Amino acid sequence: MVSHILAATVLSLHFAFVVFAIFGGFAILCRRWVAWFHLPAVLWSSVVNLEGFVCPLTPLENYFRAAAGEAGYPDGFIEHYIGALVYPAGMTRTVALTAGISVLVWNVAVYALVFVRLKGHRRRRAGHE
Repeated sequence: MVSHILAATVLSLHFAFVVFAIFGGFAILCRRWVAWFHLPAVLWSSVVNLEGFVCPLTPLENYFRAAAGEAGYPDGFIEHYIGALVYPAGMTRTVALTAGISVLVWNVAVYALVFVRLKGHRRRRAGHE
C-alpha cells in the first residue's frame, strides 16, 4: 500500500513538474522570483526531450510500482501518459524533438510577454510618481 501511494505521489509530482515547465512562466507576473525555479525546469524538460533522456522520476515511479506489485512502463513519462493520450500510436523521436522545441519556443514567448507587461507596469508606475 505504501509503495502504491509513493508511486502515485511521484506520478503527481512528475505531472506537476511538466505543467510548471510549460505554464510556470505566467507565475512571474505575480512573483518574479519564480523565474529562478522555472528557467531550470524549462531547460531540464527541454534537454530531456531533445536528447531522448529518461527523467529520473520515471524509474523512481517504476520502482515503487514494482514494489507495489504493479507493472511499470519501459518508456518515459511523457510517452507513457501524455503520448498515449495525444499520440495513441506512440511517441516517435520526431514528436519528442517537437515537444522539446515547443517547450523552449512557448516559454520564450511567455517570457517576452512577461517582460513587456513588467516594462509597461514600470512605466505606468514611474509616470505616477
